[in-house]
Amino acid sequence: MGTVTMGPWKQLLLSALDSNSHLKHSSYFQLATIGSNGRPSNRTLVFRGFQENTDQIQINTDSRTHKIEDLKHCPFAEICWYFTDSWEQFRINGKIDIIDASTTDPKKLQQRQISWFASSLKSRLQYSGPSPGLPCLSEQPHQGFLDPSTGPVVAFCLLVLDPDQVDYLNLKSNLRVKFASGLNVNGEKCWTSEIINP
Repeated sequence: MGTVTMGPWKQLLLSALDSNSHLKHSSYFQLATIGSNGRPSNRTLVFRGFQENTDQIQINTDSRTHKIEDLKHCPFAEICWYFTDSWEQFRINGKIDIIDASTTDPKKLQQRQISWFASSLKSRLQYSGPSPGLPCLSEQPHQGFLDPSTGPVVAFCLLVLDPDQVDYLNLKSNLRVKFASGLNVNGEKCWTSEIINP
């Protein structure tokens, strides 16, 4: 497979991130998945950047959470991201790759390690606590210790969303554009865009 053409929506997203950067919540989005019971689940996560030279979105999470079970059942998910200052919404649909401690690909394991060390020590510490979503057995908050130079703990997981559809809505200009990816004759990912009714 040759070089991948980055989505034309990526520049719109980078501009939205830049113009809303003074708002702490601009780096948060919602991720929806489908569970094995057929029901949707939605949660708020932190944007951890793009994979280098791609339009693939990185998300850090705990491998013990329900979203991992959901993604193993159905790897497709959708991000919904709303920027309150610029009135822009991005709905980004695609397939998620789970990169956890059991991953064997050395390049992916390196990406996981880079993402681990890019996180704050406080953020890393939460992965050594009790399993999320289970009953709390102690009234005291978890007071763990983590050597800052140690690599990812087993519970740390990197999710990589590879977008194939993006629905962009600008409520200030009343512009809505649908972006869709496909493969060109050389088998390379390419994007098309269409202006649609808001």
